[in-house]
Amino acid sequence: MDSLTALLAFVRTAETASFVGAARSLGLSPSTVGKRIARLEQQLGVRLFQRTTRRVHLTEEGELLLQRCRRALDELSDVQADLAQRQQSPRGLLRVGLPTIGYRFLLPLLPLFRQRYPDVQLELDFNDRLVDVVSEGLDVVIRSGELADSSLMARRLGPFHFVLCAAPAHLHAHGEPATLAQLATHPAVRFRYPTTGKLQPWLLPGHEGDAGAALATVMTCNNMEALLAAAMGGLGVAWMPDFLAADALADGRLRALLPAQPRQPGQFSLLWPGTRQPSARLRVFIDFMAEHLFNAAPSPPAPRPRR
Repeated sequence: MDSLTALLAFVRTAETASFVGAARSLGLSPSTVGKRIARLEQQLGVRLFQRTTRRVHLTEEGELLLQRCRRALDELSDVQADLAQRQQSPRGLLRVGLPTIGYRFLLPLLPLFRQRYPDVQLELDFNDRLVDVVSEGLDVVIRSGELADSSLMARRLGPFHFVLCAAPAHLHAHGEPATLAQLATHPAVRFRYPTTGKLQPWLLPGHEGDAGAALATVMTCNNMEALLAAAMGGLGVAWMPDFLAADALADGRLRALLPAQPRQPGQFSLLWPGTRQPSARLRVFIDFMAEHLFNAAPSPPAPRPRR
């Protein structure tokens, strides 16, 4: 940085043929400009100016350095203009990490994002393990649950909710529970966190602890799509995000249970490294997703009446 400021002082002095003029241009004192040029001459081992009482004149070595400096400053100006243009028009590759289930809520929004920002290319990494954002070269990740303290910046997205559901075939065989006590007589299919190996608790409002612990678990899996398939296949009652169950609830492949029971909210957040200035493409992605994700998520339909 000292070399750069010295070179800038040299160029301004050469252009104005005066330490005073250079100092006025740079907002410095003439003595500071003179000291910087003297240090530069000492480092280079040549004299750059012939000094008189009124003006300074470039030496032959000074003329050569000025030509090179001007080319370098022109290059720097071009780079700055290019970066400014990129900030105004988001472009380039953005690497996004998100859970496997994330395609359910993210992909429907991508056509609109693409329409707004056609020069941003997305590279999506669907992975249920807890990835390290920085070491794996990701620009931003979408994670659920409470956030641990870290150096990452975070922005919460709109909430979703969990829903208890089961297939009509299962309810035909086991009956439809009207209370939590009746629910306990049903078999269950459970999700197991791939990062910890623990079962995901069924956190039903008004019930202390894991409401699913009272049910006989007939299957566990560490993939939410498999959980959905098992529930639709009639293996048991499942507890899953409403956006995952929405299509199956709408077309009758699943039915929501205990509709009067308050629904437990869930939370996704955007996280990105806080150690550097976010690029334009990252800023527009964060703002777009915060505006659209889960903010208009429909509630699951009420159970259809039995005939």
